[in-house]
Order: sequence, then C-alpha cells, then structure tokens
Amino acid sequence: MHIVALALALANAFLAGFHGSAAVVATVISSRALSPRVALLSAAALAWLGPLVLGTAVADTISRQLIAPAALSLEVLICGLASAACWVTLTWLIGIPCSASQATIGGLLGASLTVAGFSAIQPVGLIKTLLGLFVSPPLGLLAGLWMMRAMLALFQNATPRVNVLFRRLQLGTTLGLALTVGSNDAQKFMGLIALALFLGGATPNDHIPTWVILASGTAFALGMLSGGYRLIRTLGARIIKVRPVHSLSAQTSSGLVVLVASLIGLPVSSTQVISTAVFGVGSAERLSKVRWQIAREMLTAWALTLPVTAGLAGLSLWLWKGSGL
Repeated sequence: MHIVALALALANAFLAGFHGSAAVVATVISSRALSPRVALLSAAALAWLGPLVLGTAVADTISRQLIAPAALSLEVLICGLASAACWVTLTWLIGIPCSASQATIGGLLGASLTVAGFSAIQPVGLIKTLLGLFVSPPLGLLAGLWMMRAMLALFQNATPRVNVLFRRLQLGTTLGLALTVGSNDAQKFMGLIALALFLGGATPNDHIPTWVILASGTAFALGMLSGGYRLIRTLGARIIKVRPVHSLSAQTSSGLVVLVASLIGLPVSSTQVISTAVFGVGSAERLSKVRWQIAREMLTAWALTLPVTAGLAGLSLWLWKGSGL
C-alpha cells in the first residue's frame, strides 16, 4: 500500500504546483513584465530548486511533529491524501484559489482523529501548523500594504518610465518567490512520501532520502508548468487592475513571508499569502480599488477546506475499516 500512498503524495504535490503557479506568476503576467511561457518556465525551475536550497524544516513539522506515531498508518495517509486531492480538484474546476497545503493537513487530521481521537495530535506540531496556516495570510495582507505604501512614497515623483525598471525587477522577484514557494509547499509532500516509505517498510526510518526531495520537487514543478490559467485570471485580473508596481510589491512582500516561514518550519499556504498580499497592495491606494467580492469567495473556500477535507478523510477511513479491507 505504500506505493498507493506514494502516488497520492506525488499527485498532491502536482496539484499544489498547479495551484501554486497561479499565485506565483499571476501578477507578473498581468503586468506584462513576462510572457506566460517565460514566467511559468522560470517559476517551475526555481520551485524545483527550493527544497534543495532552503532545507527540510517544514517537512519535519508535517511528518514528525503533527501526528502522534501511534495514530499513523498507511491507511491514514491514503485517506488523508485522497480527500485533499478531491477537494483541490473540485475548487480548481470552480475557479477558486484553494490551499493545497490546508487540504492536505485537513485530510491528515481528519483521518488520524478517526483512528485515535485527540490523542492523535501532537500539541507542538499542531500549534506550528495552525500558526503557519492562519497567521501567515494576515501577515501577507499587512506586508503587501506596507510594501506598496513604501513604494508609493519612494517613487511619488517618478515619471511613467519607472515602469520599465519595475518590469525588469519583476524577473528577480518572480524567481525569488518561486524558490520560497517551492521550498515550503514541496516540503510537505517530501515528508509524507518519506513517512509512507517508512510505514510501508521500504526504508528503516523516516529520514528523507535525496531521491524523495527530487521526486517531490519535480512533481511540484511539473504542476507549475501545467499552469492554472483559470486561477491566474482570478489572482491577476479580478482582484485589482495590476500594474508593474503592484506586482513588484505583492511578490516581494509575500516572498519574504513565505521565506521566513520555510526557514523556521511553519507550513503555510503560499496561495493564501500571495492572494492576501495582492489585496493589501490594492488597499494601499484605496479600498474601493479592490474587488472585495473575490475576497469573500476565497474566504469561503478557505474556511471550508479544513473541515471538508477532514470530514472526507474521516468518513473514507471509517468506511474502509468497516468494510474489513
């Protein structure tokens, strides 16, 4: 069964990359700093490098610190990952940005709670996970707001030619953001793959082999290359009318938030951080500039993700156990 868990972890890494591509490149495409092809290729390449460059602190949080060892099994992993994949696919079909990270964590929590109740949860790992998921979006909003205000103050007397500079700088911010997003998001699935191999008896411990890092990074990068164009439109055009200064501010601020989280081992939703940074950037000029109806749609999807995936995972595991398979 560890092969099934491995396949589902890679599938979720692909889906996370698919959603992540929209968040990383939406604004840079909308500001016309880069073409969609160049933006996606550049982002995928740096996202692949992310886990190799920025360590495995997030993977350690997910695989070792969140769920108690006694509650872990291949069945828990399979049901948790399957429920996450179903929810992420559904939200993509609807065209609403969803947190693949939040869906995966919700699935794992739901399946493990079904097996062992609240004793399945390790407090330290849960606190780190909840901090990463629920504190990082407001930080993204504030970081975007402050960054945009700083840019407006710094370049208040600039001529329209400054947009040339902003467009050139966006290549660097796109690469930096992709590197941090690849590190944080791909790491979650690295840890789960290593855990599946250990639980299936394929490896003597849950140490993360190099090939697992490469496989997870590759699946995530391939997902980014596939590109979620429906979501790119939502993040890059429907929230605010994106100009180069907006894209530069949103990418820089959200990249810093995700980078800090990756270094200290907090699993965050990169999609949420980047989305809220875009809202913050738009709000820095005036609140009416932002289409807040899109925010309500996103908040609805984000609010539903944890309980829905947890419920799906718990139900599927209960049915599995009840069937005697």
